[in-house]
Amino acid sequence: METKIKEFRAKFNLTQENLAKEVGVRRETIVFLEKGKYNPSLQLAYNIARVLKTDIHEIFIFDDEY
Repeated sequence: METKIKEFRAKFNLTQENLAKEVGVRRETIVFLEKGKYNPSLQLAYNIARVLKTDIHEIFIFDDEY
C-alpha cells in the first residue's frame, strides 16, 4: 500500500508529531504509514483523512494485486 500522507501533511504544514497527536497514535506509526510498512485500521485511516480534510481513497492507494 502506498500513501500520500506526507504530501497532505505538507499542505497543512503538519509535522509527523502533530498529525500523530491529532489522530491519537505515536509518531512512529505515522513514519511507518508514510513508508508503506503499516496498514492502518479503518478507524485510523478515517481519522487521518478527517484531519487532512480529504477522503480515505485520496490518501491511501491500495495495491490491487495480491
